[in-house]
Parts: sequence; C-alpha cells; structure tokens
Amino acid sequence: MDKIMVTGANGHYGRGVLKALLNNGLEKRNIYAMIRDKTKASELQSLGIHVVFGDYDDYDSLLKAFSGIDRLLFVSGSDVRNRTIQHKLVVKAAKNAGVKHILYTSQLHKSDHRDSPIYFIIKSHLATETAIMNSGMNFTILRNALYMDMLPEFLGKKVVEDGIFLPAGQGKIAFTLRSEMAETAAVILRSQGHKNKVYEISGSSISFTEIAQKISEIKGHNITYLSPDPKVFINAAVKKGAPRMLIKMLAGFAQAARIGELDSESSHMEKLLGRKPAQVNDFLQQIYS
Repeated sequence: MDKIMVTGANGHYGRGVLKALLNNGLEKRNIYAMIRDKTKASELQSLGIHVVFGDYDDYDSLLKAFSGIDRLLFVSGSDVRNRTIQHKLVVKAAKNAGVKHILYTSQLHKSDHRDSPIYFIIKSHLATETAIMNSGMNFTILRNALYMDMLPEFLGKKVVEDGIFLPAGQGKIAFTLRSEMAETAAVILRSQGHKNKVYEISGSSISFTEIAQKISEIKGHNITYLSPDPKVFINAAVKKGAPRMLIKMLAGFAQAARIGELDSESSHMEKLLGRKPAQVNDFLQQIYS
C-alpha cells in the first residue's frame, strides 16, 4: 500500500483530509501528517498516524519529511508574498525525495492574465502548477473554489440589518464546503485514475442577488444587495475599521466574480464524491435561520 502524506496537516483542510482517509479505512501506518510547529503535534498523534516536521522555507526538512512517501498532498501555503519561492522548494524536495504522485491545492480561475483582479493570488498557484507539471512526477491539480465556510466574511456581520454591499455585480461564485473539498482530496489520494489531471473542485455557482433573496426568505424581510465601485467599497469598509488588506482581498474576489472568474459548471467534484456537493442555500438556512 502506498504511503500517503498530507502537508499543512494542522489546518482545517489538512485535518479534514486525514480524517476522511481514516473514515474510509486507510491503514494508519500508511498515513503521514506534516506540520511545521512541533508544539501542535498532539492532536494528530492522538489519531495514531505518523507525524513529521517540515517547513516550506527549509529544504532539508522537506527532503527528510518526504523520504519514502509515495503520494503527497501538497496543501498550498498562506504566505502569499513568499509563496512562489516556498512552493518551488516543496516541488524540488518532493522530486528529489522520490515522491511518485503529487497533488496540489490550487485556485479555481478562468484567466491567467496579469490584469485579473485575483492575479496577486493566482500568480503563485500558476508558478507552482508549472513547476509540478515540469517536474516529471505524476500530478493531480485541484483547482479549489472558494470555501463556502468563508461566505459570512463576504456578507459581513450585519448583513441582516444592512444588506449585502460588494462590488460583484451579477457575477457568480462556486462556493464549496471545505469539508467536502477535503473529502474529495481523500478520494483521489486513495484511488486510481487521477494521474496528470486537473480538476475543478467546486459546487454549484450562485450570485449575491440570489444570496440576498435567500436570506430575505429565511428572515422574512427584504435584504438588499448593492454592488458599488470597488474603491467606494474599500473606503467604506476601511472607514468602519476593517483591515485594509482583508478588504482589498475581498474586493479582488468580488471583482473576479463580476467577470466570471470564480464561476464553475464542472461536474468533477460530484463524480468524485458520488453525490452532489452541498448547496449554498442549505448553508444559508443553517447560518441565518
């Protein structure tokens, strides 16, 4: 049986993949979790799996961690500024350690152009995908949609009182549950037929107009949706005390949605899971009822 490793194993997504592997009967002795912080090993160790240490900034630690691993789920890092350099180190270490098949969590997108509103996010993913495809290792690229779990961040804490205020126009986003994305990655890790493929891991798409209509239905009164100019949105949010970096990121994703960058009609996830992914309307019902 192949030895499987998940990086970023202390994160919600990484833990979700590990638990999905265990829930589907994969033997604990064949599962490896890589973490950066040694003080946070206890929860994973309690699962009975192997826990190893590796840092995306430390090539030698990565080479040691990946030694003997057959299938590697490479969870993308969160350091956007340094991510391209870090990721190339990961790919180099995986190749030199003899990893046979690498899976990578990329970002759902339609355009590779520099003028994309989310180029600042996807440029490191594009560089990583290229490095992986040129490495000679078998690969599977998971172009993950935006987490449905983050939808309340887009809507704001006072959405019921103030409505939705985002520069997304009538664009749609394929919001998808993080837990189901993790489950999908686990399916790919423990099955065959995924070599050298690119999958869009996404649920069904929805607009903020439709989201406003659904929350209106749940709450029993009208929830407005206004799509302002991006600069107006950023200035208004910052004036209310929101962190500028977070708001610029939300604005970028909203503008990307406006031009169709985050929409998806892919059936990849449904076929891999063997069922339809969770719907945004059901998620909204749970959150706002």
